[in-house]
Amino acid sequence: MEKNEILMIHGTNYKAMTKQILEAANLEALIGTKDKKIGLKPNLVVAKPASSGATTHPELLAGTIEYLQDHGFKNITVMEGSWVGENTDRAFDACGYGAVLRKYNVPFFDLKQDSYKEYDGAGMKLKVCDAPASLDFMINMPVLKGHCQTTITCALKNNKGVIPDSEKRRYHTMGLHKPIAHLNTIARNDFILVDNICGDLDFEEGGNPVVMNRILGFRDPVLCDAFVCEAMGYRSDDVDYVVLAEKLGVGSRDTKNAVITRINDSVMEDKPFPMTGRVKRLAAFAEPKDACSACYGSLIYALDRLSDKGMLHKGMKPISIGQGYKGEKGAVGIGSCTRCFEKSLAGCPPKAVDMAAFLEEEWVK
Repeated sequence: MEKNEILMIHGTNYKAMTKQILEAANLEALIGTKDKKIGLKPNLVVAKPASSGATTHPELLAGTIEYLQDHGFKNITVMEGSWVGENTDRAFDACGYGAVLRKYNVPFFDLKQDSYKEYDGAGMKLKVCDAPASLDFMINMPVLKGHCQTTITCALKNNKGVIPDSEKRRYHTMGLHKPIAHLNTIARNDFILVDNICGDLDFEEGGNPVVMNRILGFRDPVLCDAFVCEAMGYRSDDVDYVVLAEKLGVGSRDTKNAVITRINDSVMEDKPFPMTGRVKRLAAFAEPKDACSACYGSLIYALDRLSDKGMLHKGMKPISIGQGYKGEKGAVGIGSCTRCFEKSLAGCPPKAVDMAAFLEEEWVK
């Protein structure tokens, strides 16, 4: 797998999807010798199940461990430290990680209990816990979701879990963006497996999940977060720490020249799209017909961007989206399935940032 590559898989069998994406990445070759110390760093920010949109699904953990063990890697540790004020063990239990780690006989290390050292992070003195610093290979397993202070959170910000609580408090006094960018000049991002199953619309702690049923793979954390910005309807230069991380040499924001490898096509989901309060209000502006989760979820993010601008109002004709519109004619539609419409945005699915721009031009009156 190349540094500018993005792996993408859709579906609902999350464990099997995880193994498929790791095979496509040839993770075994990326890691190297079988004696490497490998860390898995999920997002266990709060004591909530993954269905809330806040935390990494246990199926991703199970699929990753199974892949590693099947390929002869044995020195594996899952490690994480929840946010300040939360108990990591409570988050571990709420997410159902215990059964997974017992099945595969893999230890869990609470980084809140770890020692730490100070490092020079491209001109900033930053503390990092000793256990992740001692690894040979880190698999960063963030959730693609919104954040009330930094707009989005994914690979770069997920590394806040590898620092002590005292440092987390200090980051907030510094405004988060600059220390997060500098941290990633130190913290490892050897492979990034993104949980894009049902991340929250706005907040790191969950509550308004947007179902996408997608898992993504990256080697470049800056490319990852730049893609996430666009997937949620933003531009990468809307998020300061993504811009600064690129300037510091952590990676590249060049999504236009990224190579997207689709391991499968978007699939039609048999089960209904579950929605909570705010997501439900946004969905009222859409008229789905057999819509795939990734396309429908992207439209929710795009509608949220229009809502932020005050552009949504009662009486607007709903946007058509979904496979049920293939061959049909209509006014305004999203995705390749609505190509026969008078106005249609191509893509399977289009990015939310492109959807928002298209709808602002062709739909908002």
